[in-house]
Amino acid sequence: MFSIEHEFDATIVTLVDEGETPLQEDVIVSSFEECITVQQYDPRTDTTHSITLSLTQMKDLVAAVSLPEGVYTRTDDD
Repeated sequence: MFSIEHEFDATIVTLVDEGETPLQEDVIVSSFEECITVQQYDPRTDTTHSITLSLTQMKDLVAAVSLPEGVYTRTDDD
């Protein structure tokens, strides 16, 4: 399951793990004009971990999901 919320300065997608146990904590993906952040709470350390991707990195990640193993360069036409 996932939800999508549009806020003033970001679009926020929350991914909820509904599979079989062990379940993972929700993943929150926030899309801003200049970057994408991915956050997940870690109950073992009681902290939220966050990474920031540039828009180019996110486009590369989306393209990479359906490609076989290898090294690639993405053009703006992709």
